[in-house]
Amino acid sequence: MILRPKVRGFVCVTAHPVGCAAYVQEQIDYVREHKRTAPGPKRALIVGASTGYGLASRIAAAFGSGAATFGVFYDRPSEEGRPATPGWYNTIAFDRAARAAGLYARSLNGDAFSDSVKQQAIDAIKADLGKIDLVVYSVAAPRRVHPRTGAVHKSVLKPIGQSYTNKTVDTDLGVISEITIPPASDEEITDTVAVMGGEDWELWMQALDDAGLIAPGATAVSYSYQGPEVTWPIYRNGTIGIAKSDLEEAARRIDARLKTNGQGRAFISINKALVTQASSAIPVVPLYISILYKLMKAKGTHEGCIEQIHRLFATQMFNGAGPTFDDTGRVRLDDREMHLDVQNRVKEIWPQVSTENLTQLTDIDGYRTEFLKLFGFGVAGVDYEADVDPHVTMP
Repeated sequence: MILRPKVRGFVCVTAHPVGCAAYVQEQIDYVREHKRTAPGPKRALIVGASTGYGLASRIAAAFGSGAATFGVFYDRPSEEGRPATPGWYNTIAFDRAARAAGLYARSLNGDAFSDSVKQQAIDAIKADLGKIDLVVYSVAAPRRVHPRTGAVHKSVLKPIGQSYTNKTVDTDLGVISEITIPPASDEEITDTVAVMGGEDWELWMQALDDAGLIAPGATAVSYSYQGPEVTWPIYRNGTIGIAKSDLEEAARRIDARLKTNGQGRAFISINKALVTQASSAIPVVPLYISILYKLMKAKGTHEGCIEQIHRLFATQMFNGAGPTFDDTGRVRLDDREMHLDVQNRVKEIWPQVSTENLTQLTDIDGYRTEFLKLFGFGVAGVDYEADVDPHVTMP
């Protein structure tokens, strides 16, 4: 069948297997072309391994350091006549490329929040790899069934305390409008922390530790975002921000555990604003990203997921010296985004942007291109007029 992008809101409901594979290969090629000199990880677990920063982390570990990688992800498989979600195709492409390069790669599709998936991963790692020296936790999910209570928690993107009104953009239509988001209830705040906070990361580390699978000196990292003041009410000071603060608290506890058990470390990397499936769902943020992309591309400082994670590995995690932390113990990979001249220009442009001048003042076209690439569309070298079988099975 001929596959076309079908965008509904902030999601594309189709994905292209050949395009996804080509996009994964682009990232692999980048890492191969920018080899590091310092030794990297040798056995890595990536929880949330199929898209975005998690996928980039797996690629950087495998093709930058020759690491054996075990990836946990949760995606809808393909069926006859029905495409999978992009993470399914991404994972198949990664596994095939890694094995072709002589690297161990094993993937588990299932709910990372569940005890059963944790146990399946632990059993496989114990049988195949032994102790692991890198754990990347990069889970972005809208809901979580708590493994202990059975309660269903759903995350929300809302401000706290009062309603929030600001500009946003319909990235498909290119229309600027004003959006008002009501404040979250106490229950919604609690639920968002339960889904996006640090509890599950700690449960993973506890389970791995209890199974004796954490190597001395191991590194554990999770990813977060801070952003500029224009997004704080809906992000850093909103429900997501409360959850991310909880994640940072978990990082400190995990760090203490790893140091006690063998001079390991755990920390949060604050990364740059990028077009991801998660960020596209947050009102206001796509407009900010469109402005940011135009400015950073003009300065030559723009990075995508793979460039960000390669820099994290090369200059912070595996540089032979250790990470550089801010005053709260976080690595700041958003340094180029938050540079004063960039943010001052964002503040100047923000009130001027309208539907009429959107393409002149922002990189909305670049945003759309990156968004579609997440689903395997618009990738260079792919013939999108060719007939393709959407049903692809795990190798």
